[in-house]
Amino acid sequence: MSRAGSFSFEFFPPRSDDAAARFAEAREALLALRPDYVSVTFGAGGSTRDLTLDTVAALQQGGEVPVAPHISCIGATAASLRELLEAYRALGIRRLVALRGDLPSGMGDTPGEFRYASDLVAFIRRETGDWFHLEVAAYPEVHPQARGARADLDAFVRKVRAGADGAITQYFFNADAYFRFCEAATAAGVAVPIIPGVMPITNYTQLARFSAACGAEIPRWLARRLEDFDDDLDGLRAFGVDVTLALCRRLLDGGAPGLHFYTLNRAEPTAALWRALGLAER
Repeated sequence: MSRAGSFSFEFFPPRSDDAAARFAEAREALLALRPDYVSVTFGAGGSTRDLTLDTVAALQQGGEVPVAPHISCIGATAASLRELLEAYRALGIRRLVALRGDLPSGMGDTPGEFRYASDLVAFIRRETGDWFHLEVAAYPEVHPQARGARADLDAFVRKVRAGADGAITQYFFNADAYFRFCEAATAAGVAVPIIPGVMPITNYTQLARFSAACGAEIPRWLARRLEDFDDDLDGLRAFGVDVTLALCRRLLDGGAPGLHFYTLNRAEPTAALWRALGLAER
């Protein structure tokens, strides 16, 4: 079945020769699927700024699909952000994922000249007008540092009002959390598309670590099933595809305006979902 909407992939910049080789393989396989765009992450406090810029430049030069760099403001100055925005404009980049970001360990609590993602969105709009299509983050299960669900929704609304064109959610495994968040956002006056973020399941230990850090809940039934696979990675990945595929289908059938896949620079788990969802026939 063909699917309408926005379908995209996230990559992260490789930090070693081995990682670069794996990324090259994943890039070739996933770009061949013709996503609407690919995004490239930005390390805490800009720790991968140059790697991100180099990765974006290489992808943009390839010309296969549009590229959307992540850009974060915590620890940044207006001058450094202005320089980065000009670099992306010079490359012909027309889409950004604007995030607050995190301070890297050891930097203390100094946020820099910007405290919130809404400040970053407003700054980009002042500096570049409508040049960039701006995506921001959304948290269906509430940002782990938010005072509460209402405060988190209010922060999301501020980002949209500051000039965001759309949003990508943190990954989740509870579709009801996504639909309820979208309903609350609509009731608060948000009209931009909110794209669900999808995390393929390939390694339970890694998934548990990521989820603890970002506040994504792994349902108890799913955690216990994943624990049972022990060292059977092939079995775990096959089960993970089934679980994630069911989630994707429920999201799309329920009206989600697309999907954003967190690939972790691995091709096959995302490609398997892509094929099963019929996205090659779009």
